[in-house]
Parts: sequence; C-alpha cells; structure tokens
Amino acid sequence: MKKLSLREQWAKRPKSLKRLEDTELVDLAKAGSKDAFGELYERYVERIYSYIYYRTGNHHDAEDLTARVFFRAMAHIESYTERGVPFQAWLYRIAHNLIANWHRDRGRRKIIALDEFLAASLKSDAPDQQAEENEEREALLAAIRRLPEERQQLLLLKFVERLSNAEIGQLMNRTEGAIKSLYHRTLIALRDELTGSGSQRASGDSLNTRKG
Repeated sequence: MKKLSLREQWAKRPKSLKRLEDTELVDLAKAGSKDAFGELYERYVERIYSYIYYRTGNHHDAEDLTARVFFRAMAHIESYTERGVPFQAWLYRIAHNLIANWHRDRGRRKIIALDEFLAASLKSDAPDQQAEENEEREALLAAIRRLPEERQQLLLLKFVERLSNAEIGQLMNRTEGAIKSLYHRTLIALRDELTGSGSQRASGDSLNTRKG
C-alpha cells in the first residue's frame, strides 16, 4: 500500500475541523491531533509561502523555508500561548526569524522582491502604456528597496498579505496607531522619492526612522 505524504494525510482530516476556531485547533494540536494541526497548515500555508517568497525572491527557498516554518510550529506548538497574539501572527514571527537567518547566512541585503506583485498590479493590455508602466514599476521598486527593512515589511504585509493595521501591529509589536503613523510616513517618503522633491526632507525622514 502506497504511503501517503504528509500533505495528503492532512488533506484527509475530518471535515468538521474546518468549523473550529484557531484557538480550538491549537488546543487539539497540543493534545496530539495531527489532523487539527493539518487544518491550521491548510489555512495559512499559502499566506506564509507568499510572505516568504516576497522576502526571498525565489520559489525554491520559499518552499524550503515554508516547510521549516510549519515543522518548527508543530515542534513547538505546546509552547504557544495566545496572550493577544493570534496563531497566524505567531507563524509570521517564525517565518520572519527564519528569513532573517536566511539573509544573514547569505550576507544579502534584506529587500522585498515585489517585482511580480507590482507587475500584476500595473499590468495593462494597451501596448503604448506598457513602456511607461515598466518605468513606473522599476522606479517604485528602486524607491522601496531604499527604504529601511521595517518599512519594506510594512508594505509587504499591507499590500501583499493584505493584513489590517491591527494585525500588522501584532506582528511587528507596535500599536495600531503606530502602524498608521509609520505607514503615513512611508507613503510620504515614497512620494518624495518618486517625484524627486523633498530630497532633504527624505534624508531627515530617514534619520527619524532610525530613531523610531
């Protein structure tokens, strides 16, 4: 008899688990239910993969790191306590730490590989607009890559993962108000970069970012 892969086994989990909240699934997983953890995996694997891919820029490493996120979560599920941090945010923190190690091991600059995302968002069927849109996309990418890593992460969580300010605040250990303020300052910095105005202000904003 052919042995089922881990993902195939999780796909056969009881359908009733789909109706449970994350906290209930976590409790079951702590009690040893692989089916419950499998449901959590199915709920978040695509989002975690997407988050990692846009931080690493290639599918091979994204797949490897995604697998490591869930194996680490499964190994340490008993140590997880909610305390205002949803299970999803806990997974993002594990992913963030693994990505940080990945970058450090390779001595790479921490940037968001938003090329595909921006290409899709700016895509147009009109040939006469494609050249202009490509220029806009490259200019935006260059401006994003000059931002501090914290601001790059904010843009990723907001526009790629589409998390709310409250969810981003939980992940980044900031209040919702602080996230709103950081987002506002980030948009101003990007605007000044792209319009070529306020270069002195951009430099000052960069100093303020280091403080904040």
